[in-house]
Amino acid sequence: MFRPKIPTNPTPTGQVTPLAVVEPTAVVPAAQTPPPAPAAPVPSRPTVQLTPGAALALVGGGTAVVLVVGAVLVSMLLAVAITGASVAICALVIRSLINADAKHR
Repeated sequence: MFRPKIPTNPTPTGQVTPLAVVEPTAVVPAAQTPPPAPAAPVPSRPTVQLTPGAALALVGGGTAVVLVVGAVLVSMLLAVAITGASVAICALVIRSLINADAKHR
């Protein structure tokens, strides 16, 4: 009952291909030829030319992104700080109420 049942492998049903036989070959050194000269690289796309207006727009866009991301991170930090402070105040009030109730009994 507690012995595992080991499945049997089924016999192959398709055509079985024989293993490929690799025959050794003799290595014959070729005549020494000089390496080909490298061709001049062809630029795949034209270079980008920044005009003063495009550079100003790029700097303005980057500044806007940095300001927005900074504002979001600061607001998240502020939300965590306010939540922690409110939880601490609630814990103090509940502890005070429990201690006051225990003294009156």
